[in-house]
Amino acid sequence: MGRVTTRTSSPRTRLSPAQRRAQLLDLGVRLLSTRSLDELSIDVLAEEAGISRGLLYHYFGNKHDFHEAVVRRAADDLIEQTAPPVEGEPLHRLLVSMTAYLDYVDQNHAGYLSLVKAASGGNDTLREIYEEARAALTDRVFREDAQGQIIKETPQTRLLVRAWAAFAEDLVLGWKADPRGVTHDEVLTMLVGSLPALVGVLVPEP
Repeated sequence: MGRVTTRTSSPRTRLSPAQRRAQLLDLGVRLLSTRSLDELSIDVLAEEAGISRGLLYHYFGNKHDFHEAVVRRAADDLIEQTAPPVEGEPLHRLLVSMTAYLDYVDQNHAGYLSLVKAASGGNDTLREIYEEARAALTDRVFREDAQGQIIKETPQTRLLVRAWAAFAEDLVLGWKADPRGVTHDEVLTMLVGSLPALVGVLVPEP
């Protein structure tokens, strides 16, 4: 007679409410990479997560709160993933950061476009999230470390870098909308080379 064996399943880890909410936000951000914010509904996330709509409402309250939470998580991911290295020459750090930025928008186009559109919409919270992300991306250009600043901070360069950030965003989104005849590396060259070129037109301080 053959030996009867029993299979023991590994114990399931019970997540805390905060951990479960974070897990759902991660899923929401992944879904946002391939669809617009309007297409990201409670029903879609509930189906993907295999849970009830009621449980999602328990974690996020309503659709607007859910959208705001997902957009904030996406903005935090953008800031984290595009952070320049702490070591290296200033232009090298700019290259690393802008490479990550271009790759992020390339891989998460629908979600990033939703973030940009939300900034021009009527939702003050989404606009605030966008502005916080934009400020984080521009402020790091002036951050000083052992190798110095990427760009020296002055009132003129502060204004110029903000305008350059808008240019960089429009350049990448324009390329995503119609990439014909322009390669990824050519876009990256324009992103990285444009900032020093713009700074070069400023009149040196006395």
